[in-house]
Amino acid sequence: MNALLKMTWQCIKSPVSNRRLIYTLTRREVISRYRGSVLGLLWSFFTPVLMLVVYTFIFSVVFQAKWSEGHTSKSSFALLLFSGLIIFNLFSECINRAPGIILANSNYVKKVIFPLEILPWVNLCAAMFHFAISCIVWITFYVFEVGVPHLTILLLPFILLPLMFMIMGISWILASLGVYLRDVSQIVGILTMVLMFLSPIFFPTSALPDSVRPLLSLNPLAHFIEQTRDVMYWGKVPEFFPYIKGLIINAILAWLGYLWFQKTRKGFADVI
Repeated sequence: MNALLKMTWQCIKSPVSNRRLIYTLTRREVISRYRGSVLGLLWSFFTPVLMLVVYTFIFSVVFQAKWSEGHTSKSSFALLLFSGLIIFNLFSECINRAPGIILANSNYVKKVIFPLEILPWVNLCAAMFHFAISCIVWITFYVFEVGVPHLTILLLPFILLPLMFMIMGISWILASLGVYLRDVSQIVGILTMVLMFLSPIFFPTSALPDSVRPLLSLNPLAHFIEQTRDVMYWGKVPEFFPYIKGLIINAILAWLGYLWFQKTRKGFADVI
């Protein structure tokens, strides 16, 4: 019991005590992605804009998908689609990079004093930077097309909190497995691609047959996408008890992921 309590305290303490190191590594990670390019960090702005235009054209024009009566304009469709897409992009960016994060930083493995457990935090913080840029793009587009956003958009950080717990829990597990099983990154890439089309990003949940809707609850992202769309576009406040339930479950997942990572990290040096 004492060992578990100690591990729990370390899980909470680690990102706080290493916050400067996390910031430095995150900054280096973000800058390194655009080093050598002409536009540099501006690509982080142009990329979500391009995605917004392309996906809107494909699904609202080519496939003529509609959300609901009264909200069928291309601008409304784009806002609804993109509010779900930015959540998926945050999740997929972290999860797809997680299996190779230890291998990509193998020089840190044999440094006893280096806190390897912060690497998924660095991964998440870098993804959050791109998430923030995407949100700015969304809000800008909303202001021009609709007007002042609903005040419920201020609840977005609360929606992100359980999602971040889930991402960290899965990332710690995948980061560990990726060291021992190199095929994990390939499998995760395929699964996240499938997950994108099984998530209510390009369609509303109400468009699904009643017999299929319960299966959507098995999708870990569906609830977050719906909540994000509620606070950003529809102006709805999430239900309190389901939110608290999700927060607790994902906090436990993060804790279990951290325990798994710490138990398996002892063999990293031998494998790498």
